[in-house]
Amino acid sequence: MSLTFKPLINTLTPLIFLGLLPSVHASEGLDGLAERYVKLSLAFGEIDSHFVDAYTGPAEWREQARSTALPLSAQLAEAAAITTALNDAEADAGEEARLVQLRRNMLALSTRMRMANGERLSFNEEAALLYDAVPPAYDYAEFDAALAELEILLPGDTPLGDRVQALRDKLIVSRDKVPAVMEAAIAECRARTVAHYELPADERFDLEFVTDKPWSGYNWYQGDNRSLIQVNLDQPFLITRALDLGCHEGYPGHHVWNLYVDNRFVKQNGWLEYQVFPLFAPASLFAEGSANFGVELAFPGETRLAYEQKILYPIAGLNPEDGARFEAVSALMSKLSNARTQISREYLDGDITREQAIELAMKYRFLSRSRAEQSFDFDDTYRAYVINYTLGLDIVRDYIERHADTDEERWAVFEELLKTPTAASDLLE
Repeated sequence: MSLTFKPLINTLTPLIFLGLLPSVHASEGLDGLAERYVKLSLAFGEIDSHFVDAYTGPAEWREQARSTALPLSAQLAEAAAITTALNDAEADAGEEARLVQLRRNMLALSTRMRMANGERLSFNEEAALLYDAVPPAYDYAEFDAALAELEILLPGDTPLGDRVQALRDKLIVSRDKVPAVMEAAIAECRARTVAHYELPADERFDLEFVTDKPWSGYNWYQGDNRSLIQVNLDQPFLITRALDLGCHEGYPGHHVWNLYVDNRFVKQNGWLEYQVFPLFAPASLFAEGSANFGVELAFPGETRLAYEQKILYPIAGLNPEDGARFEAVSALMSKLSNARTQISREYLDGDITREQAIELAMKYRFLSRSRAEQSFDFDDTYRAYVINYTLGLDIVRDYIERHADTDEERWAVFEELLKTPTAASDLLE
């Protein structure tokens, strides 16, 4: 392949305009490299609309990225230059973890760019390069054993999935009562969190209910200690989702983590790279895993069901006794949680068709056809991101259980993780 003089000039001009050329930054430190990383992330976000999950930096940087429309070829060149500079960089005292995380983030950004440029990666390769972790191979025999246990717990002549669904149907909250249930759930999640953590006095969130989304719930951090929490009502809303979403998207999950990142990393430390929240990056595994663990942290053991039965079931107009039976079923169904990763891996690697994946999801995840189809819409969009929920939870839970014996210690270790640049390999021993 040959390059003519004119395309080369066209490629370099926007880089010069953005202040991205390596020669301009020959003596820069981590702050300069961090600024280039943020600007490049924003530029790539104009190509990959899912890449930037949130941004709290200068508005002119985002506008510059939009107006310049840097071509992917130029972005790849800049990514290579930043990577080289980061590999050669030395961190000042106290910033070693920052440098390590910047290198990981650049690897993830470069990988996502290469994927946008047509490079094909296996599920495991993508997971390693983007999220710093590779899920193990899961055995369907273990999933089948869990199904056998469920057959004993829920005996009957109809298909097992129908029996599970019949129990779930008793827990569906009517749409007009979902807001009240969610507001009560989030309030309790927050109360239990602020009992252990001192959050900014002006922290807050807005709650919205949406449809036609591939996800169940989403936290959009807005900056200035505020989040927008959206709940998707495409599918029937089970009462068990209330605390899951309240803790995961809110307290002590995504909203609280974003508060620590914004106030500690950006405002206190001046780490510019944390002004951008890339969705496809190592921090996502910790973010999703910690948000999932936040449910267990805030509502350990039997306290979750007790709260749901006492407070949420009456608000929803449901029978609290149905909750106890579903709790036992849920405990067994947790043994099937990794089926999602295994099925998604086989689907995205082309080992099974979409129809086969849907059938497996209906069997091992007890999803309706429409919900199974929605889950693979998610996979088509976010690909290996799916590992962050289950593998992320396993890694975070295992780390905290190794370092804490009491509930109070768990809250303390969890907070320390929120305050530290963290990726999967940091938590594995």
